[in-house]
Amino acid sequence: MNKTALILAAGIGERMKASVPKQFLLLNNRPILMQTIKKFDDFDDIIVVINKSYFDFWDDLCAKYSFTIKHKVIAGGENRFNSVKNGLSLISDDCAVAIHDGVRPFVSKVLINKIINKVINGSKNIGIVPTIPIKDSICINKKEFQHIDRNNMFLIQTPQCFFSKNIKKAYQQKYQASFTDDTSVFIKNNGKIYTVVGEETNIKITTQEDLKIFSHLIQ
Repeated sequence: MNKTALILAAGIGERMKASVPKQFLLLNNRPILMQTIKKFDDFDDIIVVINKSYFDFWDDLCAKYSFTIKHKVIAGGENRFNSVKNGLSLISDDCAVAIHDGVRPFVSKVLINKIINKVINGSKNIGIVPTIPIKDSICINKKEFQHIDRNNMFLIQTPQCFFSKNIKKAYQQKYQASFTDDTSVFIKNNGKIYTVVGEETNIKITTQEDLKIFSHLIQ
């Protein structure tokens, strides 16, 4: 079964407060998005979702940094849901697809292959996602400060992997505000999610501080 990576890089990165979206910022002298794509360079196909207004900018970056990993680019939508839906339109119905955040460049190939292979070798209507346990104390602080039991709580990471026909079907639903990632869309369409242990270093770069703190992870 072919493997396709769908990499989401259509955000504008407001929290980063930079002149360009965070996926295009340099991490150890190379754009973050390029380092993320490289983690999937052994896949059969790579689809990258980018804000349409940055198509030319991305082309210029690829030329500047001699980036030659083969990939297709498609325009993002008004939110994550529609960006994924746009990307899935370029993917066949009979492959395994890994949907990954463009600003998670530290994911290991070991984890990627572990997840995608579980989809290839498993039941068709399942999704496999990496999670890590929450270590910090958690609270609700609205009208009254209240602690929450963290023992059954986990952070969800990407890549989130599925059999393409089923995740494409799930994305035919009408958008809901509760669709914060691919698992929420898949479950709403009666899909089943299974988890594997993720990686503490598979962080999503969101702020300038993240860039400074985690730059040593890319060597």
